[in-house]
Amino acid sequence: MKKHAKKSDLTHPSKNGYERITPADLKHSGEINKLYMDFIARAKTEREAHDEALLLLEAAGFRNMAAHEKNGTRLRPGDRVYRSCEGKTLMAVTVGKKPLEAGMHIVGGHTDSPRIDLKQNPLYENTGMAMLDTHYYGGIKKYQWVTIPLALHGVFVKPDGKKVKVTIGEDPSDPVFCITDLLPHLAQDQNKKSAAEAIPGEGLDVVAGTIPVNEKDRKEKFKYKVLKILGAKYGITEADFLSAELEIVPAGHPREAGLDRSMVLAYGHDDRVCAYAGLKALLDLKGIPEYTAAVLLCDKEEIGSVGATGMASNFFENTAAELLNLTTSSYSELALKRALSNSWMISADVNALFDPMFPSVYEKRNSALINHGVCVSKYGGARGKSGSSDASAEFMAHIRRIFDRNGVIWQTGELGKVDQGGGGTIAHLMARYGMQVVDCGVGLFSMHAPMELAGKLDIFMSYKGYLAFLKDGRK
Repeated sequence: MKKHAKKSDLTHPSKNGYERITPADLKHSGEINKLYMDFIARAKTEREAHDEALLLLEAAGFRNMAAHEKNGTRLRPGDRVYRSCEGKTLMAVTVGKKPLEAGMHIVGGHTDSPRIDLKQNPLYENTGMAMLDTHYYGGIKKYQWVTIPLALHGVFVKPDGKKVKVTIGEDPSDPVFCITDLLPHLAQDQNKKSAAEAIPGEGLDVVAGTIPVNEKDRKEKFKYKVLKILGAKYGITEADFLSAELEIVPAGHPREAGLDRSMVLAYGHDDRVCAYAGLKALLDLKGIPEYTAAVLLCDKEEIGSVGATGMASNFFENTAAELLNLTTSSYSELALKRALSNSWMISADVNALFDPMFPSVYEKRNSALINHGVCVSKYGGARGKSGSSDASAEFMAHIRRIFDRNGVIWQTGELGKVDQGGGGTIAHLMARYGMQVVDCGVGLFSMHAPMELAGKLDIFMSYKGYLAFLKDGRK
Protein backbone atom coordinates (compact mmCIF):
# COMPACT_ATOMS: atom_id res chain seq x y z
CA MET A 1 0.00 0.00 0.00
CA LYS A 2 1.38 3.38 -1.01
CA LYS A 3 2.32 5.64 1.92
CA HIS A 4 0.87 9.13 1.61
CA ALA A 5 2.94 12.09 2.70
CA LYS A 6 1.75 13.97 5.71
CA LYS A 7 0.54 17.53 5.26
CA SER A 8 3.58 18.79 7.13
CA ASP A 9 5.79 17.05 4.57
CA LEU A 10 4.17 18.93 1.71
CA THR A 11 4.04 22.48 2.98
CA HIS A 12 6.83 24.88 3.87
CA PRO A 13 5.52 27.22 6.55
CA SER A 14 7.59 30.19 7.64
CA LYS A 15 8.57 29.95 11.30
CA ASN A 16 10.28 32.36 13.68
CA GLY A 17 13.87 31.34 14.35
CA TYR A 18 13.54 31.71 18.13
CA GLU A 19 11.10 28.80 18.04
CA ARG A 20 13.76 26.63 16.43
CA ILE A 21 17.17 27.80 17.65
CA THR A 22 19.11 25.46 19.93
CA PRO A 23 20.34 26.62 23.36
CA ALA A 24 23.93 26.24 22.16
CA ASP A 25 23.30 28.40 19.11
CA LEU A 26 21.48 30.98 21.21
CA LYS A 27 24.52 31.32 23.47
CA HIS A 28 26.89 31.40 20.48
CA SER A 29 24.70 34.07 18.86
CA GLY A 30 25.23 36.37 21.83
CA GLU A 31 29.00 35.94 21.55
CA ILE A 32 29.08 36.58 17.80
CA ASN A 33 26.87 39.65 18.05
CA LYS A 34 29.04 41.16 20.78
CA LEU A 35 32.13 40.70 18.64
CA TYR A 36 30.33 42.17 15.65
CA MET A 37 29.23 45.24 17.59
CA ASP A 38 32.82 45.77 18.74
CA PHE A 39 34.01 45.48 15.12
CA ILE A 40 31.47 47.83 13.57
CA ALA A 41 32.07 50.44 16.28
CA ARG A 42 35.70 50.67 15.12
CA ALA A 43 35.04 50.20 11.39
CA LYS A 44 32.92 53.09 10.12
CA THR A 45 34.73 53.46 6.80
CA GLU A 46 36.01 51.00 4.24
CA ARG A 47 39.61 51.84 5.24
CA GLU A 48 38.88 51.20 8.90
CA ALA A 49 37.06 47.94 8.09
CA HIS A 50 40.05 46.83 6.01
CA ASP A 51 42.51 47.62 8.82
CA GLU A 52 40.39 45.96 11.51
CA ALA A 53 40.03 42.88 9.31
CA LEU A 54 43.82 42.70 8.84
CA LEU A 55 44.34 42.80 12.60
CA LEU A 56 41.96 39.87 13.05
CA LEU A 57 43.45 37.93 10.14
CA GLU A 58 47.05 38.32 11.29
CA ALA A 59 46.12 37.41 14.86
CA ALA A 60 44.64 34.19 13.46
CA GLY A 61 47.80 33.31 11.56
CA PHE A 62 47.01 34.68 8.09
CA ARG A 63 50.03 36.06 6.27
CA ASN A 64 50.44 38.51 3.42
CA MET A 65 50.54 36.77 0.04
CA ALA A 66 52.99 39.41 -1.16
CA ALA A 67 55.82 37.67 0.70
CA HIS A 68 55.14 34.41 -1.17
CA GLU A 69 54.83 36.28 -4.47
CA LYS A 70 58.21 37.95 -3.87
CA ASN A 71 60.24 34.87 -2.90
CA GLY A 72 58.23 32.26 -4.80
CA THR A 73 57.54 29.97 -1.84
CA ARG A 74 54.71 27.55 -2.53
CA LEU A 75 51.39 27.46 -0.72
CA ARG A 76 50.18 24.16 0.69
CA PRO A 77 46.74 22.96 1.83
CA GLY A 78 45.90 24.62 5.13
CA ASP A 79 48.01 27.74 4.51
CA ARG A 80 46.21 30.98 5.39
CA VAL A 81 47.01 34.08 3.39
CA TYR A 82 45.52 37.42 2.37
CA ARG A 83 46.05 40.00 -0.35
CA SER A 84 45.24 43.70 0.02
CA CYS A 85 44.41 46.42 -2.49
CA GLU A 86 44.97 50.12 -1.74
CA GLY A 87 44.11 49.70 1.94
CA LYS A 88 40.42 49.28 1.11
CA THR A 89 39.79 45.88 -0.48
CA LEU A 90 41.19 42.50 0.49
CA MET A 91 40.85 38.79 -0.16
CA ALA A 92 41.67 36.21 2.52
CA VAL A 93 42.15 32.53 1.75
CA THR A 94 42.57 29.17 3.43
CA VAL A 95 44.07 26.81 0.84
CA GLY A 96 42.02 23.65 0.40
CA LYS A 97 42.84 20.01 -0.29
CA LYS A 98 41.69 20.07 -3.90
CA PRO A 99 43.72 21.92 -6.53
CA LEU A 100 42.57 25.46 -7.18
CA GLU A 101 41.48 24.44 -10.66
CA ALA A 102 38.63 22.53 -9.02
CA GLY A 103 37.23 25.85 -7.84
CA MET A 104 36.91 27.83 -4.63
CA HIS A 105 34.13 28.47 -2.12
CA ILE A 106 33.94 32.26 -1.87
CA VAL A 107 31.99 34.58 0.43
CA GLY A 108 32.09 38.16 -0.83
CA GLY A 109 30.77 41.27 0.91
CA HIS A 110 31.46 44.99 0.72
CA THR A 111 32.65 47.35 3.43
CA ASP A 112 31.67 50.73 1.99
CA SER A 113 28.39 52.27 3.19
CA PRO A 114 26.25 55.25 2.18
CA ARG A 115 27.70 58.38 3.73
CA ILE A 116 28.70 62.00 3.10
CA ASP A 117 32.17 62.79 1.75
CA LEU A 118 34.05 66.08 1.97
CA LYS A 119 34.86 67.74 -1.34
CA GLN A 120 38.49 68.36 -2.29
CA ASN A 121 38.24 72.04 -1.38
CA PRO A 122 35.75 71.74 1.46
CA LEU A 123 36.55 74.49 3.96
CA TYR A 124 34.91 77.90 3.59
CA GLU A 125 33.18 80.49 5.74
CA ASN A 126 29.84 82.24 5.51
CA THR A 127 28.21 84.79 7.85
CA GLY A 128 30.38 84.04 10.84
CA MET A 129 30.48 80.25 10.40
CA ALA A 130 33.18 77.88 9.16
CA MET A 131 31.61 75.26 6.91
CA LEU A 132 32.63 72.03 5.18
CA ASP A 133 31.37 71.48 1.63
CA THR A 134 30.23 67.93 0.94
CA HIS A 135 29.24 65.39 -1.71
CA TYR A 136 27.05 62.48 -0.65
CA TYR A 137 28.11 58.90 -1.47
CA GLY A 138 25.67 56.17 -2.40
CA GLY A 139 21.90 56.07 -2.20
CA ILE A 140 20.89 58.14 0.80
CA LYS A 141 17.72 59.95 1.81
CA LYS A 142 19.28 63.35 2.31
CA TYR A 143 16.74 64.57 4.83
CA GLN A 144 17.78 61.79 7.25
CA TRP A 145 21.25 63.28 7.67
CA VAL A 146 20.33 66.72 9.00
CA THR A 147 20.36 67.69 12.72
CA ILE A 148 21.96 64.41 13.92
CA PRO A 149 25.40 64.11 15.60
CA LEU A 150 28.04 63.42 12.98
CA ALA A 151 31.68 62.34 13.12
CA LEU A 152 34.60 62.90 10.76
CA HIS A 153 36.69 59.87 9.76
CA GLY A 154 39.41 59.63 7.16
CA VAL A 155 42.98 60.18 6.12
CA PHE A 156 45.20 63.00 4.85
CA VAL A 157 48.11 61.90 2.67
CA LYS A 158 51.08 64.27 2.51
CA PRO A 159 53.09 64.70 -0.72
CA ASP A 160 55.90 62.66 0.87
CA GLY A 161 53.48 59.75 1.38
CA LYS A 162 52.94 60.22 5.11
CA LYS A 163 49.39 59.32 6.15
CA VAL A 164 47.58 61.22 8.87
CA LYS A 165 44.51 59.41 10.18
CA VAL A 166 41.67 61.51 11.55
CA THR A 167 38.75 60.53 13.77
CA ILE A 168 36.72 63.32 15.40
CA GLY A 169 33.39 62.79 17.10
CA GLU A 170 33.55 59.25 18.47
CA ASP A 171 35.26 59.74 21.83
CA PRO A 172 32.90 61.15 24.52
CA SER A 173 35.33 64.06 24.95
CA ASP A 174 35.28 64.89 21.22
CA PRO A 175 33.12 67.56 19.62
CA VAL A 176 30.68 66.38 16.98
CA PHE A 177 29.46 67.95 13.73
CA CYS A 178 25.99 68.57 12.33
CA ILE A 179 24.05 69.72 9.29
CA THR A 180 21.37 72.30 10.01
CA ASP A 181 17.73 72.18 8.87
CA LEU A 182 15.07 74.82 8.42
CA LEU A 183 12.81 75.53 11.39
CA PRO A 184 9.15 74.55 10.83
CA HIS A 185 8.04 78.15 11.29
CA LEU A 186 9.81 79.07 8.02
CA ALA A 187 9.40 75.80 6.17
CA GLN A 188 6.15 76.42 4.29
CA ASP A 189 7.87 76.21 0.90
CA GLN A 190 10.13 73.34 1.98
CA ASN A 191 7.13 71.32 3.16
CA LYS A 192 5.56 71.51 -0.30
CA LYS A 193 8.54 69.72 -1.82
CA SER A 194 8.95 65.95 -2.10
CA ALA A 195 11.16 64.22 0.45
CA ALA A 196 13.84 63.84 -2.24
CA GLU A 197 13.83 67.58 -2.96
CA ALA A 198 13.41 69.03 0.55
CA ILE A 199 17.17 68.89 1.22
CA PRO A 200 19.28 69.45 -1.93
CA GLY A 201 22.69 67.83 -2.33
CA GLU A 202 24.39 71.21 -1.93
CA GLY A 203 22.41 71.69 1.28
CA LEU A 204 24.37 69.03 3.17
CA ASP A 205 27.26 71.26 4.23
CA VAL A 206 28.58 70.63 7.73
CA VAL A 207 29.00 73.27 10.46
CA ALA A 208 32.66 73.19 11.56
CA GLY A 209 33.03 76.23 13.83
CA THR A 210 31.84 79.72 14.78
CA ILE A 211 34.77 81.42 16.55
CA PRO A 212 37.13 83.74 14.61
CA VAL A 213 40.88 83.69 15.02
CA ASN A 214 42.16 86.63 17.04
CA GLU A 215 44.30 88.16 14.29
CA LYS A 216 43.35 91.68 13.19
CA ASP A 217 44.51 91.56 9.57
CA ARG A 218 43.61 87.93 8.91
CA LYS A 219 41.07 87.32 6.17
CA GLU A 220 38.49 84.50 6.57
CA LYS A 221 39.03 84.42 10.31
CA PHE A 222 36.48 81.69 11.01
CA LYS A 223 37.92 79.36 8.39
CA TYR A 224 41.45 80.08 9.64
CA LYS A 225 40.46 79.20 13.21
CA VAL A 226 39.47 75.72 12.05
CA LEU A 227 42.71 75.38 10.10
CA LYS A 228 44.71 76.34 13.20
CA ILE A 229 42.92 73.67 15.27
CA LEU A 230 43.56 71.00 12.61
CA GLY A 231 47.13 72.14 12.15
CA ALA A 232 47.89 72.01 15.88
CA LYS A 233 46.41 68.54 16.34
CA TYR A 234 47.24 66.82 13.05
CA GLY A 235 49.94 68.94 11.41
CA ILE A 236 47.94 69.47 8.24
CA THR A 237 47.35 72.53 6.07
CA GLU A 238 44.52 73.55 3.76
CA ALA A 239 46.46 72.18 0.78
CA ASP A 240 46.42 68.73 2.40
CA PHE A 241 42.67 68.50 1.77
CA LEU A 242 43.58 68.03 -1.90
CA SER A 243 45.02 64.58 -1.13
CA ALA A 244 42.61 63.45 1.54
CA GLU A 245 39.68 61.05 1.86
CA LEU A 246 37.37 62.34 4.58
CA GLU A 247 33.97 60.91 5.40
CA ILE A 248 31.09 62.23 7.49
CA VAL A 249 29.29 59.41 9.31
CA PRO A 250 26.85 59.21 12.24
CA ALA A 251 28.59 59.66 15.58
CA GLY A 252 28.18 57.08 18.32
CA HIS A 253 28.46 53.36 18.87
CA PRO A 254 26.13 50.48 17.94
CA ARG A 255 23.43 49.77 20.50
CA GLU A 256 21.31 46.79 21.44
CA ALA A 257 17.70 47.56 20.53
CA GLY A 258 14.37 46.44 21.94
CA LEU A 259 13.48 45.66 25.54
CA ASP A 260 14.43 42.06 24.79
CA ARG A 261 17.78 43.19 23.32
CA SER A 262 17.04 41.13 20.22
CA MET A 263 18.30 43.66 17.66
CA VAL A 264 21.33 45.79 16.84
CA LEU A 265 20.93 49.45 15.85
CA ALA A 266 24.01 50.74 14.07
CA TYR A 267 25.46 52.69 11.19
CA GLY A 268 26.86 50.62 8.33
CA HIS A 269 25.07 47.27 8.66
CA ASP A 270 24.92 47.51 4.85
CA ASP A 271 27.15 45.73 4.26
CA ARG A 272 29.61 45.37 7.09
CA VAL A 273 27.27 42.97 8.85
CA CYS A 274 27.70 40.42 6.05
CA ALA A 275 31.36 41.30 5.53
CA TYR A 276 32.10 40.65 9.20
CA ALA A 277 30.03 37.45 9.27
CA GLY A 278 32.02 36.13 6.30
CA LEU A 279 35.34 37.20 7.80
CA LYS A 280 34.51 35.63 11.15
CA ALA A 281 33.45 32.42 9.43
CA LEU A 282 36.82 32.16 7.68
CA LEU A 283 38.66 32.92 10.93
CA ASP A 284 36.71 30.15 12.70
CA LEU A 285 37.14 27.59 9.91
CA LYS A 286 38.86 24.57 11.47
CA GLY A 287 41.17 22.16 9.72
CA ILE A 288 41.76 22.06 5.97
CA PRO A 289 38.68 22.62 3.81
CA GLU A 290 38.06 20.38 0.81
CA TYR A 291 37.90 23.39 -1.52
CA THR A 292 39.94 26.54 -1.07
CA ALA A 293 37.89 28.88 1.15
CA ALA A 294 38.01 32.59 0.38
CA VAL A 295 36.46 35.77 1.72
CA LEU A 296 36.33 39.00 -0.28
CA LEU A 297 35.88 42.36 1.43
CA CYS A 298 35.49 44.92 -1.32
CA ASP A 299 34.92 48.64 -1.83
CA LYS A 300 32.73 50.89 -4.02
CA GLU A 301 29.67 48.59 -4.17
CA GLU A 302 27.34 51.43 -3.22
CA ILE A 303 28.38 53.39 -6.33
CA GLY A 304 28.54 50.55 -8.85
CA SER A 305 31.67 48.60 -7.79
CA VAL A 306 33.81 50.86 -9.99
CA GLY A 307 37.44 51.95 -9.58
CA ALA A 308 40.60 50.05 -8.70
CA THR A 309 39.13 48.77 -5.42
CA GLY A 310 35.67 47.80 -6.71
CA MET A 311 34.65 44.35 -7.90
CA ALA A 312 34.43 45.59 -11.49
CA SER A 313 38.23 45.87 -11.35
CA ASN A 314 40.65 43.00 -11.96
CA PHE A 315 41.68 42.69 -8.29
CA PHE A 316 39.87 39.40 -7.71
CA GLU A 317 41.02 37.86 -10.98
CA ASN A 318 44.61 38.98 -10.42
CA THR A 319 44.58 37.59 -6.87
CA ALA A 320 43.19 34.27 -8.11
CA ALA A 321 45.99 34.18 -10.71
CA GLU A 322 48.64 34.79 -8.04
CA LEU A 323 47.04 32.13 -5.85
CA LEU A 324 47.04 29.62 -8.69
CA ASN A 325 50.68 30.40 -9.47
CA LEU A 326 51.62 29.73 -5.84
CA THR A 327 49.72 26.44 -5.57
CA THR A 328 50.65 24.74 -8.85
CA SER A 329 53.83 24.11 -10.79
CA SER A 330 52.08 24.51 -14.15
CA TYR A 331 50.29 27.86 -14.25
CA SER A 332 48.19 28.59 -17.32
CA GLU A 333 45.39 30.93 -18.34
CA LEU A 334 43.24 27.88 -19.04
CA ALA A 335 43.75 26.62 -15.48
CA LEU A 336 42.83 30.07 -14.14
CA LYS A 337 39.63 30.17 -16.20
CA ARG A 338 38.74 26.70 -14.93
CA ALA A 339 39.41 27.74 -11.33
CA LEU A 340 37.09 30.72 -11.69
CA SER A 341 34.30 28.95 -13.55
CA ASN A 342 34.37 25.97 -11.15
CA SER A 343 34.03 28.21 -8.10
CA TRP A 344 30.94 28.64 -5.94
CA MET A 345 30.15 31.98 -4.39
CA ILE A 346 27.83 33.55 -1.86
CA SER A 347 27.38 37.23 -2.62
CA ALA A 348 27.04 38.29 1.00
CA ASP A 349 24.82 41.36 0.98
CA VAL A 350 21.83 42.59 2.93
CA ASN A 351 18.17 42.47 1.95
CA ALA A 352 15.07 44.35 3.06
CA LEU A 353 12.90 43.06 5.90
CA PHE A 354 9.12 43.27 5.61
CA ASP A 355 8.22 46.44 7.47
CA PRO A 356 4.65 46.55 8.86
CA MET A 357 4.82 50.36 8.79
CA PHE A 358 5.13 50.30 4.99
CA PRO A 359 3.29 47.15 3.82
CA SER A 360 2.24 48.53 0.43
CA VAL A 361 5.74 48.25 -1.11
CA TYR A 362 6.34 44.62 -0.10
CA GLU A 363 4.95 41.31 -1.32
CA LYS A 364 4.72 39.59 2.03
CA ARG A 365 4.94 35.96 0.91
CA ASN A 366 8.29 36.66 -0.75
CA SER A 367 9.78 39.12 1.71
CA ALA A 368 12.31 38.36 4.44
CA LEU A 369 11.01 38.54 8.00
CA ILE A 370 13.02 39.49 11.07
CA ASN A 371 14.28 36.56 13.15
CA HIS A 372 13.54 34.06 10.38
CA GLY A 373 17.22 33.54 9.62
CA VAL A 374 19.70 34.45 6.90
CA CYS A 375 17.97 35.51 3.68
CA VAL A 376 18.77 33.73 0.39
CA SER A 377 17.79 35.70 -2.72
CA LYS A 378 17.75 33.71 -5.94
CA TYR A 379 17.69 36.92 -7.93
CA GLY A 380 17.99 40.64 -7.40
CA GLY A 381 17.92 43.45 -9.92
CA ALA A 382 15.05 45.79 -10.63
CA ARG A 383 11.61 45.22 -12.09
CA GLY A 384 12.19 42.68 -14.86
CA LYS A 385 15.23 41.27 -13.02
CA SER A 386 17.40 43.90 -14.72
CA GLY A 387 20.99 43.58 -13.51
CA SER A 388 20.43 40.22 -11.79
CA SER A 389 22.61 37.12 -12.12
CA ASP A 390 19.64 34.91 -11.07
CA ALA A 391 21.08 31.78 -9.41
CA SER A 392 20.25 28.45 -11.03
CA ALA A 393 17.81 26.00 -9.44
CA GLU A 394 20.67 23.52 -9.18
CA PHE A 395 22.81 25.91 -7.14
CA MET A 396 19.83 26.81 -4.94
CA ALA A 397 19.49 23.10 -4.22
CA HIS A 398 23.14 22.94 -3.17
CA ILE A 399 22.63 25.88 -0.79
CA ARG A 400 19.51 24.21 0.67
CA ARG A 401 21.47 21.01 1.26
CA ILE A 402 24.43 22.76 2.90
CA PHE A 403 22.31 24.96 5.17
CA ASP A 404 19.88 22.23 6.19
CA ARG A 405 22.69 19.75 6.86
CA ASN A 406 24.41 22.25 9.16
CA GLY A 407 21.37 23.45 11.09
CA VAL A 408 21.28 26.93 9.55
CA ILE A 409 17.97 28.76 9.98
CA TRP A 410 17.31 30.46 6.65
CA GLN A 411 14.61 31.98 4.49
CA THR A 412 14.19 33.38 1.01
CA GLY A 413 13.28 36.93 0.11
CA GLU A 414 13.33 39.63 -2.52
CA LEU A 415 13.57 43.40 -2.35
CA GLY A 416 10.00 44.67 -2.54
CA LYS A 417 7.21 44.34 -5.08
CA VAL A 418 8.18 43.64 -8.67
CA ASP A 419 7.49 47.13 -10.05
CA GLN A 420 8.40 48.99 -6.87
CA GLY A 421 12.17 49.14 -7.24
CA GLY A 422 14.97 46.72 -6.54
CA GLY A 423 18.69 46.64 -5.95
CA GLY A 424 21.94 45.08 -7.02
CA THR A 425 24.99 43.40 -5.49
CA ILE A 426 28.37 42.15 -6.70
CA ALA A 427 26.78 38.84 -7.77
CA HIS A 428 26.63 39.63 -11.49
CA LEU A 429 30.27 40.74 -11.51
CA MET A 430 31.36 37.34 -10.22
CA ALA A 431 28.88 35.32 -12.30
CA ARG A 432 30.59 36.64 -15.45
CA TYR A 433 33.35 34.09 -14.80
CA GLY A 434 30.82 31.28 -15.11
CA MET A 435 30.85 30.48 -11.40
CA GLN A 436 27.69 29.66 -9.48
CA VAL A 437 26.61 32.69 -7.39
CA VAL A 438 23.69 33.45 -5.08
CA ASP A 439 22.88 36.45 -2.88
CA CYS A 440 22.62 35.63 0.80
CA GLY A 441 22.68 37.92 3.81
CA VAL A 442 21.05 39.71 6.71
CA GLY A 443 17.66 41.40 6.41
CA LEU A 444 17.49 45.03 7.54
CA PHE A 445 15.00 47.69 8.51
CA SER A 446 15.82 51.27 7.38
CA MET A 447 18.47 50.24 4.87
CA HIS A 448 20.79 53.11 3.84
CA ALA A 449 19.60 55.26 6.75
CA PRO A 450 22.15 56.75 9.16
CA MET A 451 21.11 54.03 11.63
CA GLU A 452 19.95 50.62 10.39
CA LEU A 453 18.24 47.85 12.39
CA ALA A 454 19.09 44.14 12.23
CA GLY A 455 18.05 41.07 14.22
CA LYS A 456 20.71 39.29 16.27
CA LEU A 457 19.43 35.86 15.25
CA ASP A 458 19.68 36.76 11.57
CA ILE A 459 23.22 38.09 12.05
CA PHE A 460 24.28 34.87 13.75
CA MET A 461 22.64 32.64 11.14
CA SER A 462 24.49 34.53 8.40
CA TYR A 463 27.76 33.71 10.15
CA LYS A 464 26.70 30.09 10.61
CA GLY A 465 25.56 29.80 7.01
CA TYR A 466 28.77 31.24 5.61
CA LEU A 467 30.86 28.94 7.81
CA ALA A 468 28.89 25.92 6.58
CA PHE A 469 29.37 27.02 2.98
CA LEU A 470 33.14 27.47 3.37
CA LYS A 471 33.74 24.12 5.04
CA ASP A 472 31.18 21.90 3.30
CA GLY A 473 31.84 19.72 0.28
CA ARG A 474 29.76 19.37 -2.84
CA LYS A 475 28.13 16.00 -2.26
